[in-house]
Amino acid sequence: MVSWNNSAKVLWDPVVTETFRGGLNESSQNSELWFMTLRNWHLQLFLIPAAIFTTLTLTINPLLLISITSSRSLRQETRYILLANTLLADVLFLVLNLSISICNMTGQQLRKQLCEVLIAATVTAYCGGVMTITFMVVDTYVAVRWPLHYQNLLPTSRTKKILAGVWILAALYPTTVVIILETLDVSSQRRQRVCLMLMTLGSGSLGDAMIIGVHTYFSLGVVLCSSLILYCYIHLYFVTKTAGIWQSRYSRARVTLLAHAVMLLLYFGPGLVFAVELILFHHPSVSMDVRVWVNITNFNLLMLLPRACFPYLYGLRYREISDTLRGLFHRRKMSQIRAA
Repeated sequence: MVSWNNSAKVLWDPVVTETFRGGLNESSQNSELWFMTLRNWHLQLFLIPAAIFTTLTLTINPLLLISITSSRSLRQETRYILLANTLLADVLFLVLNLSISICNMTGQQLRKQLCEVLIAATVTAYCGGVMTITFMVVDTYVAVRWPLHYQNLLPTSRTKKILAGVWILAALYPTTVVIILETLDVSSQRRQRVCLMLMTLGSGSLGDAMIIGVHTYFSLGVVLCSSLILYCYIHLYFVTKTAGIWQSRYSRARVTLLAHAVMLLLYFGPGLVFAVELILFHHPSVSMDVRVWVNITNFNLLMLLPRACFPYLYGLRYREISDTLRGLFHRRKMSQIRAA
């Protein structure tokens, strides 16, 4: 652990000293101590894996999106529409998350309103992606359980309407929180050293109520999505068991199920870690070192890992997408040869 004496050395930093000179409220003190702990542990190095994972994802996701949107047949299939929506949500989340991480680790002070909007947009993108993945499991269940009625149950038009509802539902709570903070919170702090959900929501007279509300929101979301996914997978197993597809050890069904299970674990794991972080926030006995390590590891590593793996474990496994992607590169190569 880093002692207070070591942390206090950072107070000689001109920027930090200037901030402390006029006196700070509790939220500001936590923000400054968070930043000092980060610098003492040199946790800025976590930007390296964050940048790598973000680059890997932003390199392949747009290509997969182009492959889906450029093919009329792919655009008319529900599973590819859901895949494209997840890829889009992951791109938005990664860009917003990396932007916030860079600002936090370099000490760039953001206006409180801008920080709240960035956090709300990040939560919306995260929840939109997770709910879409849950809907992908439901789509697979419907396709296997009622194959003859699948097109009538989940046509393209209905899928698009459901996805619109997913985004509205994902944005509803964080947008409401931002509106409440701006209309009822009388906190005088307009700029802050770090832009973190816990510290932003924990500031002002509404802090405890906001934290409890966020904990309830994420807990209910995780329970509902996990229960729905578990229900679908259990029924899928019993429905497909009699078909003999589980006989072979290396059958495509087994590999697909394993890939789906790993991705779901990676996507939902950071949510559970964030729930632990919310609990730690209510225990003053927990040192700031533990809080910072949990937060940095979760937001700069654990949350990015599934989004870096998703396009490779999901997108490129679809033969139609791979063929479309190769066709796009082939046509571009032929165009360059003809132009030369």
